[in-house]
Amino acid sequence: MEDEGSPAWAAALRGEAAGAGALFAPLLGPARIVVGRLAQTLDGKIATRSGHSQWIGGAGDIRHTHRLRALCGAVIVGASTITEDDPLLTTRLVPGPSPLRVVLDPRRRLSRLYRVFQDGAPTLLATAAPGPDRHGTAEVLTLPCRPDGGLDLAHLLNELAHRGAPRVFVEGGGHTVSRFLVAGLLDRLHVTVAPMILGSGRPAFDLPEVATVQQGLRFRWAAHDLAPDMLFDIDLRAAPP
Repeated sequence: MEDEGSPAWAAALRGEAAGAGALFAPLLGPARIVVGRLAQTLDGKIATRSGHSQWIGGAGDIRHTHRLRALCGAVIVGASTITEDDPLLTTRLVPGPSPLRVVLDPRRRLSRLYRVFQDGAPTLLATAAPGPDRHGTAEVLTLPCRPDGGLDLAHLLNELAHRGAPRVFVEGGGHTVSRFLVAGLLDRLHVTVAPMILGSGRPAFDLPEVATVQQGLRFRWAAHDLAPDMLFDIDLRAAPP
């Protein structure tokens, strides 16, 4: 991972964020920020029941995802994203440095054979399970657990900030983004809606049940055209508690 004060990182900000206005402005400041991202169908699905999701979003959404990787110091995905997509999590489609890759695997079940653990690029396996301090070529970061058995995500963000990555991109999947949302750790949420209806499949969000509509999270959003998709930029810090 390149340092966020490096010329390459600054060039990525200037080249990729120039002209994007309010969409990328929050990523340009010095403060810590965590942005989550999901691509869903019109009926709120991010994959079929079997887990197939390539590609719900179009070319513009894929490029937008790579741009967020370039503008953030670290990218986080859950274990299911690795098993289903085997992504590289690099910035192949845009200028700028690739981020530190962070894979959440609380019980350390992932094989070392996935690409993120084989190519030697800076990678962390975040887990609560004991074991060797390397997982393939990735460094193992042992985290405390929450009472529900999940990883302590606030502890993870503090560790990333300490490593020089205060800007964090939570790329997916839906369960991982939802865990950050429930913990109150997301500052912004980018949701791309594709002109598609699946009728069945995996929902975008996995959140605690509410009893009334009034208990739902309301917010303001700004829409951006990623033809044929629409991107909704949501400032969660401005949402009422």
